[in-house]
Amino acid sequence: MLHYQPRAEGHTDARLGLVVGKKLLKRAVDRNRLKRIVRERFRLRRAGLPAYDLIVRLAVKQKPFDGRVIGEDFGNLLDRLSRPRPKREAQ
Repeated sequence: MLHYQPRAEGHTDARLGLVVGKKLLKRAVDRNRLKRIVRERFRLRRAGLPAYDLIVRLAVKQKPFDGRVIGEDFGNLLDRLSRPRPKREAQ
């Protein structure tokens, strides 16, 4: 799950925060591996992202733990964030 909020004026880069609870990933090794994967994907894509504060929160327990799938899911979330949003019409 990705939560985001625009940064204050004057900031041009994105920031990342991670929340990985013990309830979803019991082993510290898995929690740390997930954080490393997400941080690396973020580092590679940071220049092309809008100026947002991003919080990544693990919402669903994944079995078995697969780093490649986690990286792809996070990449898809970043793709959705980078796309321009259609304007809503006033009602």
